[in-house]
Amino acid sequence: MIDDPPTDLPPAPQRAGKRSLARLAAVQALYQMELTGAPAGNVIAEFTAHRLGKEIDGARYADADRRFFAELVGGASEHRERIDGMISAALPGEWPIERLERVLRAILRVGAFELFHRSDIPARVVINEYLEIAHAFFEGKEPGLVNGVLDRIGQVLRPAEIGGSDRGGGS
Repeated sequence: MIDDPPTDLPPAPQRAGKRSLARLAAVQALYQMELTGAPAGNVIAEFTAHRLGKEIDGARYADADRRFFAELVGGASEHRERIDGMISAALPGEWPIERLERVLRAILRVGAFELFHRSDIPARVVINEYLEIAHAFFEGKEPGLVNGVLDRIGQVLRPAEIGGSDRGGGS
């Protein structure tokens, strides 16, 4: 795939909810962890103290649900092996997870964690949230890959919600 996108957190729309902002920040945090090797606790602390709701280089970043952010980052990190197995099983053909761009891996890891850990949030909501994040970073086929992989994971983890049929456009 192409080179990784820039490491800066894209400014989220001001109307985005605090959970949506937490998801976006969690993706960026996982990306940073993979890039630097920093542990989840350190990255969570850095984001909470220096990014979420702060001004960086003249841009004001909206505040996110900090507890939800920490849960997503910590959980995706703690369960990374299991999550990577779910993602690998859902990828098309023999496409290895290591071949994906770091940001794309981060989107899939956080999305997969939320699907398996937060059954109180409808699967379609989770998938749509990470599809929107993919669109914030990519203009090519990557959002479709995110949609397909998370949908397959949702079919396995939440068959009553997703079922075996196409998700289509309705909710």
